[in-house]
Amino acid sequence: MTGRLVRCPAKVNVGLRVLGRRPDGFHEIVTLFQAIDLWDELRAEPDVALTLSVEGEAAPSDASNLVLRAARSLLARAGAGADAARGARLHLVKRIPAGAGLGGGSSDAAGALLLLSRLWGLRTDEGVLAGIAAELGSDVPFFLSGGTALGTGRGERIRPLTPISERALVLGHPPLPLPTPRVYEALQAPLTPADDGVTVSRLFVKLAEGNDFALARNDLEAAAFAMIPALAGFRDALVRSGAEVALLSGSGSTVFGMFRAGTDLTSIAAGLQSAFPGWRVRTSRTIASGVVAG
Repeated sequence: MTGRLVRCPAKVNVGLRVLGRRPDGFHEIVTLFQAIDLWDELRAEPDVALTLSVEGEAAPSDASNLVLRAARSLLARAGAGADAARGARLHLVKRIPAGAGLGGGSSDAAGALLLLSRLWGLRTDEGVLAGIAAELGSDVPFFLSGGTALGTGRGERIRPLTPISERALVLGHPPLPLPTPRVYEALQAPLTPADDGVTVSRLFVKLAEGNDFALARNDLEAAAFAMIPALAGFRDALVRSGAEVALLSGSGSTVFGMFRAGTDLTSIAAGLQSAFPGWRVRTSRTIASGVVAG
């Protein structure tokens, strides 16, 4: 990790199964994470204080931002190995929308851990960083490695997989966010027995290994689609446009379609933008990395 800039990618969930509610109140899930070519950028300069400025997509710059929470957690964990008075002047360029199921805040937090470890000269091994990441949020550990990975537990237990063959994507993001807690609270679908988690994990690994995602599904779609019915319409439009799989990403509100690499998505995206005014429709592609030095 070199330099004072990191690029923090978004992700989609190429399938998500909810296995049951855990004693800690979270849900046990199995998901297939896939990093995509949509990036936030985080810069850091040495300073006596710890501050954050944000430009681009709306995001807080106060202590509630995961970037600052990551920085404080890193210093606390580093203990005697760091100057407790050391700070940083952080600047975040946001391109990944919040509340979209694309993991922008989690990716930024992972970026902060890697960037500040370097800036502050900390000898923090991967296991320590992964532990801090898991405490910050369920998706954060994934972005330390990125690419294609199986997520279990709350999503924080990561098993990197061989990257899938490159796919092109169309993403549709409605003007309304979907807060994750609301979607899980509204979950009405019967839950898979917890002891079936191994079977679901094997299925997802086989989907990734075979680059065949026809059986992928997201158990949160019914709840999310009930809240924003147009999400189902966008998914169905992606399927009619030739997507090999079209799903809600995470708890939403982004819906994405995956197409074979080389597909000309310009006309597809333009048609969807016309059919869904007020939405943000964009194209992207799968990538084989997580947070990277700029």
